[in-house]
Amino acid sequence: MPTKAGTSLQPQSSVGRPIDLSIIIVSWNVCDLLRRCLHSILRTASLSEHEQGTWRGQLVDGQPLSFEVIVVDSHSSDESVSMVRSEFPGVRLHASERNLGYTGGNNTGMQESRGRYVLLLNPDTKVVGEALSAMVSHLDHHPEVAVVGPQLLWPDGSVQSSRRRFPSLGTAVIESTFLQKWFPNHPVLQRYYTLDLPDDIPVEVDWVTGSCLLVRWSAIEQIGLLDDAFFMYSEELDWQKRMQHAGWKVLYLPAARVVHYEGKSSEQVVALTHIRFGRSKVLYFRKHHGRLASEAVRCWLLLNYAYEWTVEALKWCAGHSRALRRQRMHAYRQVLLSRFDI
Repeated sequence: MPTKAGTSLQPQSSVGRPIDLSIIIVSWNVCDLLRRCLHSILRTASLSEHEQGTWRGQLVDGQPLSFEVIVVDSHSSDESVSMVRSEFPGVRLHASERNLGYTGGNNTGMQESRGRYVLLLNPDTKVVGEALSAMVSHLDHHPEVAVVGPQLLWPDGSVQSSRRRFPSLGTAVIESTFLQKWFPNHPVLQRYYTLDLPDDIPVEVDWVTGSCLLVRWSAIEQIGLLDDAFFMYSEELDWQKRMQHAGWKVLYLPAARVVHYEGKSSEQVVALTHIRFGRSKVLYFRKHHGRLASEAVRCWLLLNYAYEWTVEALKWCAGHSRALRRQRMHAYRQVLLSRFDI
C-alpha cells in the first residue's frame, strides 16, 4: 500500500514526543472567534499546572491530559497576534509573514508540535465539555484508528454534517453545483453526506471534515503531512484517503461535541475562493482517479460556472440588483479564466 505519497513535506519523528495532545489552530483575521475558541480549550485545563506552554486538563483513564496549544497566524491584518500574546501568553504563537492557507498553516503547526496526537481545530469552533478527553481516550483504546472526528453542532445545538463518503464522479457532478440546488435530496448526495447513518452512535466513515479532527502522530509519520499542493479545500479528504490506503481507520465519535460557527454565505462572490475550491477538486481527482477523471471534473465545473455567469447576466439584463449582478459576473469570469489549472 502506498505511503508518504502525494506530499513534499514529512513530519518529525515520534521519538521524544513528551505530551499527549497538540492543538493546532490556523487563524486569519478572526480575532474574536479565535479568542472564544481559546477560552473554550483552556477552560478545560488546570491553569495552576500550566508551565512552559503545557497544560494539564481533563482525566483520561485516571491521568490528566497533557496538551499544548499552537496558533499559526497567517499574516492577519486584525488584532489576532497581539490578542494571543497579551491574553494567552502560554499559547505557542507562530506569526507568519504570509497567508499559509489551511494546509501550510497546519503543516507548520504539526512540524512544531510535541504531542502523541494532533488536533486540527478551526478558530470558529468551541470545544464542549469533555470532547478532548473523549477523543484522546478513543485513540488510546483503538490503535487501528488514525483519525477521530467529533459531532459538530450548529450554534443552536442542531447537528452539523461533518461525515462523508469518498466522492465519486457522480458526487463531483452534483455537489456544490447548480444541480445541488435543483436536487438537494438526490441519492448521490444522501450517500456522500452519510445521511443513512445515525448521528448518535460511533461509526467508521471514509473521512471527516477538517473543522476539528484528531490524528494519531504515528499515522502522520507513515503517510506524511497534508499535501501542500492543496492550499485549502480537499486537503483533509486527500489526507484521510491516503491514511485509509495505508490501512488506517477513521471514526466519527458523537460523544465528543464541538460547536462550529461556520460563516454564513455572503451575497458577495469571492472569485479566489471558488477558484481554490474547484482547483482542489480537480487535483483530488487527478491524484486518486487519474487524468481522464480530473479532466471530466474540470470541464463540468467550468460548465457549472458558465451557467452561473449566464444566470447573473440574465438577471442584470432584467434590471435586478445590477451592482450585485455585475460583481458576480466579474467574479465568475475570473473563475472561468482560471480554468482550474493545477
